[in-house]
Amino acid sequence: MEFRNTLEFAQEMDTKDPLVNYRDEFVFPKVKGKEVIYFTGNSLGLQPKRAKAFVDDIMTDWAELGVEGHFYADKPWWDYHERLIPPLAKVVGAKPGEVTVMNTLSVNLHLLMVSFYTPKSNRFKIICEEKAFPSDQYMLQSQVRFHGFNPEEAIVEVKKRDGEHFWRTKDFLSKINEVGDELALVLIGGVNYYNGQVMDMETITKSAKSVGANVGWDLAHAVGNVELKLHDWNADFAAWCSYKYMNSGPGNASGVFIHEKHLDKKDVPRFEGWWGTKKEERFLMKPHFEPMPNADAWQISNPPVLSMAPYLASLELFEEVGMPALLKKQKSLTSYLEFILNEIDKEVDSSFEIITPKERGCQLSVFLHGQGRALFNYLMEHGVIVDWREPNVIRLAPAPFYCSFEDMYRFGQILREGILHNE
Repeated sequence: MEFRNTLEFAQEMDTKDPLVNYRDEFVFPKVKGKEVIYFTGNSLGLQPKRAKAFVDDIMTDWAELGVEGHFYADKPWWDYHERLIPPLAKVVGAKPGEVTVMNTLSVNLHLLMVSFYTPKSNRFKIICEEKAFPSDQYMLQSQVRFHGFNPEEAIVEVKKRDGEHFWRTKDFLSKINEVGDELALVLIGGVNYYNGQVMDMETITKSAKSVGANVGWDLAHAVGNVELKLHDWNADFAAWCSYKYMNSGPGNASGVFIHEKHLDKKDVPRFEGWWGTKKEERFLMKPHFEPMPNADAWQISNPPVLSMAPYLASLELFEEVGMPALLKKQKSLTSYLEFILNEIDKEVDSSFEIITPKERGCQLSVFLHGQGRALFNYLMEHGVIVDWREPNVIRLAPAPFYCSFEDMYRFGQILREGILHNE
């Protein structure tokens, strides 16, 4: 399609968008009385309007039923999380039994490493990407130290090549082969938080499995954003937060994937609690743990239903729309944003550099050569909510549920004005 940098073209694209009405399903912040252009769904998704009703239902049941809400609420609390599983399994490309919801992301990655990072004296190394998200770095370092190894020796980072802003899959594969029999685990962000690159998860997983290593994925920036086939790719485990593209609310519950080959086994190392024991025996208070036959065996505590309610509301939207439709719009919308950026760059001769490769979801990370934080401040003050990363990168994530083509056009006009204003 031949794009045009005009309001009329953007509005025409919106009229053809089959998802355009879903924009009205979300609550937009306002700046100076006008709805913002929201580009930070990669940090915190907008609130679905229906989320409040889901939370209110639990509050009403709590008021009217007290403890009996666990069993007699319209959506009983004791198995509330089970309602999230079927639609979530579709989003991540898994079988329902391979998915559960519990805790938060970094907590879950630690718990999963109890099961899948069991180093030996001759197989103890972990491969990750250079400058992984800080929480992942802290987690890996602490896990390695906990097992008595030196992080500088045990953690192997795959770096970008000099002068490049992205990773090459062949460099991951080369490093996996180089480490070989010493490799215990590969744990990488499926979509890099900084540059928005989508890793070749299938190829990297296959390579790591070929040398006998376990493979896990941090999918914080991937779930709800890119196509996932976790079961088919044969990943051992994955975890993700729910508050970015999944729109479940700040700091909310995390999802977990554990491949079926590891399920329904008593000898898998893990930390255990009463919500992971067999459902039909949970309230018999037996002294010995009998694991659930599915991913719920990794649950420890009863689910925080007040936080799961907005997640369920959002998943209802995903179920209605389906990932194929979201991915189709995402590709078109992100391509139009890229076109707008390039057009504005020509107009103002500002030398933007998009550092996100073509293997991407809906995030574009833009190096603003010659621009500083003043431009970011201008955008924010004029109702464009973007994310700033040092030294001078803005991250733009046009989430297909609620961003429009007109948003992309309007952003371009505000960006051009901001650059001229700051000259």
